[in-house]
Amino acid sequence: MLQMIIANRLRDGAVVFLAATEGWEPAIGAGTVIDNEGDAARLMTVAKRHEAECEVIDPQLIEVEVKDGQPRPTAIREAIRAFGPTVRTDLTER
Repeated sequence: MLQMIIANRLRDGAVVFLAATEGWEPAIGAGTVIDNEGDAARLMTVAKRHEAECEVIDPQLIEVEVKDGQPRPTAIREAIRAFGPTVRTDLTER
């Protein structure tokens, strides 16, 4: 099972993904795909440290699949978080 770590950046609330550099990136494609439990545990420790330092909030492991070289969350909730709203924002009232 492939996984990634997702969180929200505290500075602006943006959804971010833990990258190989152990920093946070807003693009899912820049995040690290994890393929074993040892790496998942190690990277969650890094993410929890960043949470304690008030950089991000609520880091979580999510399941992903890789299609055409791009990771995609398998759960609809995480897909919405990664790729944005499911409605057209240009049609809302102003």
